[in-house]
Amino acid sequence: MHELFLYNWQIREDWFRWCESLSEEELIQKRVGGMGSFLHTLYHVIDCEQIWVNQMLKEPVIQRNMEEIKKLNEVIDYSNEMKEKTNLFLIDYMNKKEAMDNVLKINRKDREPSFFPYDKVLLHICLHEVHHIGQLSIWARELNRKPVSSDILFRNIDLEFIE
Repeated sequence: MHELFLYNWQIREDWFRWCESLSEEELIQKRVGGMGSFLHTLYHVIDCEQIWVNQMLKEPVIQRNMEEIKKLNEVIDYSNEMKEKTNLFLIDYMNKKEAMDNVLKINRKDREPSFFPYDKVLLHICLHEVHHIGQLSIWARELNRKPVSSDILFRNIDLEFIE
């Protein structure tokens, strides 16, 4: 599972570099799909990681107004903060056998609570980001630009980050 996070973070870093070639207007320009822009879609995947990881850590979820996010550096800083936190969580989680049995309870308005094994939540976080990376690729092609390659076969995943 940890390797999927490392893969996603590597792709995310490549998208940050790719986005540096866009103007601020292009970064926040409203588009069809995703969260409506390159900047807000990248922010959204990081924020969802924060929401789920904080819940598994039994820490408060941080509520931020995405519309206030205007600069790529803000999103990069948020990503770095969350990568560090998530990585520490994953190292701790993978090293505790009893942690594999952890279940996250989500209280729902007007419904019975939902229960999700941590492994399923972690997989959801990874697949959610993959889904949105596909949206970024579509937008890149609409701009007649080559998107970031997400082919895992041609990527070196730095497993040292795990240790």
